[in-house]
Amino acid sequence: MMENTSYIELSRKAVQNNFDYLREIIGDRVTISHVVKGNAYGHGINTYVPLAVELGAKHFSTFDAHEAHQVYNAVNGDATLMVMGMIDNEELEWAIEHQIEFFIFDIDRLKKAISAARKMKTQARVHIELETGMNRTGFEKDQMAEVIKIIKANAEVLFIKGICTHYAGAESYANFFRVKDQFQRFKKGVKRLEKNDIQAEALHAACSAAAVRFPKSRLDMVRIGIMQYGFWPSTETYIEKVKPTQILGEDPLQRVISWKSRVMNIKHVKQGEYVGYGTSYLATSDIKVATVPVGYGHGFSRSLSNTGRALVREVRVPVIGTVNMNMMLLDVSQVDNTEKGDEVVLIGNQGEMSISVSSFSDYSDQLNYELLTRLPHDIPRYIVE
Repeated sequence: MMENTSYIELSRKAVQNNFDYLREIIGDRVTISHVVKGNAYGHGINTYVPLAVELGAKHFSTFDAHEAHQVYNAVNGDATLMVMGMIDNEELEWAIEHQIEFFIFDIDRLKKAISAARKMKTQARVHIELETGMNRTGFEKDQMAEVIKIIKANAEVLFIKGICTHYAGAESYANFFRVKDQFQRFKKGVKRLEKNDIQAEALHAACSAAAVRFPKSRLDMVRIGIMQYGFWPSTETYIEKVKPTQILGEDPLQRVISWKSRVMNIKHVKQGEYVGYGTSYLATSDIKVATVPVGYGHGFSRSLSNTGRALVREVRVPVIGTVNMNMMLLDVSQVDNTEKGDEVVLIGNQGEMSISVSSFSDYSDQLNYELLTRLPHDIPRYIVE
């Protein structure tokens, strides 16, 4: 059996910890929808979703129908699924047949969903998305009269599971007033629908940041993405929520993911020699260099050239030279007895040392979200305790 050049571990203990912490914050009344778009933020839908179900998750959100199909197969239909973004008109019948819920934010999708539901002689489970200031997707205020008319005329084939919106940056103080205004617009939109006898089973608007920062925005359901995996939406969110109540440096969330590889080769480079492609790194002394078979083709960004870090034998070592498509080079001069085959930790812990995903944003311009979702689907994922 051929092995991949790296592998990912998901911690069951960390997932349980994060679920418990989120439930403690959000309370028992509010439904948590676990957002698993972007291949479960790089954690792997096929590995993460069954684990989440095992630990109590009952509702999942995806961006598109392809992801929903993956989740459906992963849970054998034993969870509620909601598509927040892309679903082609020809995919609507599959969604309706399998009771997959989906956002409706334009007239075309609304009409096509009604036609598909009539053809199949059943109800489409839909969430009506309102435009409140994000200016991305959602029905505009001046479209609502037509939307209301169409929904009322076809009420027998539409199950209004939700009315929803999405906040434009709840993780940042800079967007405070914009988000507050969005909440007010959303409430007005909901009232207008309710006055026209269009009731939803659930109102929802909050992502991870809004759920922890604005309790009133939790409504009936929250859509939790990054926090379930052990990451805060922003430093601001972490400081506001954690620092007043926790010991300095103590984080109530635990990182679920670890990314590991191994040393492929050891080479000794003399002072004055360049290392790797081009002339970006010059050895200023005799050094020992370890080659690791992971590069930007595996999701380790080229922007981490000469700035990234990894762990070898519990020592944090620097990435030197340009990150290649399939390889990177580490200066392991300070590591005793480094050998071919030694474990290399790119994300995660090794002994008392750690490399966090957030540290990558310190070394490059990548966000947590970006690095995680760039991790290739074919890297093996394993569950560990």
